[in-house]
Order: sequence, then structure tokens, then C-alpha cells
Amino acid sequence: MKYTVDKHEKYILIKLNESKLNSLVTPQLKSELILINTEGQRNIILDLSQVKFADSSGLSSLLVGHRLCKNASGSFILSGLNEAVARLVTISQLDNVLSIVPSCEEAIDLIFMEEIEKELKKEAR
Repeated sequence: MKYTVDKHEKYILIKLNESKLNSLVTPQLKSELILINTEGQRNIILDLSQVKFADSSGLSSLLVGHRLCKNASGSFILSGLNEAVARLVTISQLDNVLSIVPSCEEAIDLIFMEEIEKELKKEAR
């Protein structure tokens, strides 16, 4: 699996440099998501702008990332979905579960807004 990991204080950006998110890529992606989560990172942005095709195993890996981040009180955000992948996510009704934004910049903004919101809620208690 070809990918890059860009670590920041509040989030990690994973850019998948593959054209297919399928059963050949999914095991490695799941392992990487689990590893990042066990290292204590709770906010993950997955940039899928290079991905042109996804199958059910690919969707499964996205749900793993979502579950890991949610259980850690964090966010799992997808960015850069092309039309075919977005259509599969919609048909599977995962657009109701997953956070999806058009660009990495918007994903970063969303994470910072959610972090500020969490801090304000803590202070209000």
C-alpha cells in the first residue's frame, strides 16, 4: 500500500496514494489506522483524492477508522472522494455515519472546530 502520513499536534493526515481501495489494500490500511489509534492519536483525516475505485472491503476499513476515532472521542474525516467512491458511500448509506468533506483544508478546519467545541464543553462543566 502506498501512502503518506503527516503527523500534527491535533490530527494525522493519511494520504492514500492508490487508485483502488480494495481487498489488497484494506488489511494494511486497517493496520495503520489501528497503530495510529494505539499511539494515542484520536483525530484522523483520510485523503482519498487518488482513489478511483472502492469495494466493500474498502468501505469496511473506513468503518474501522470511524469506530476507532469515535471510541477515542475523536474524529475520522474523509476528504477528496471522487464521484464513483462517493456514490458507493451514498448507496451504502455510510454518508449518514462518516464525516466527509471536499478537501483536506476543510477537514483540518472541522477538526479544530470540534476540538474547540470539546474544550468549551469541558469549561462549562
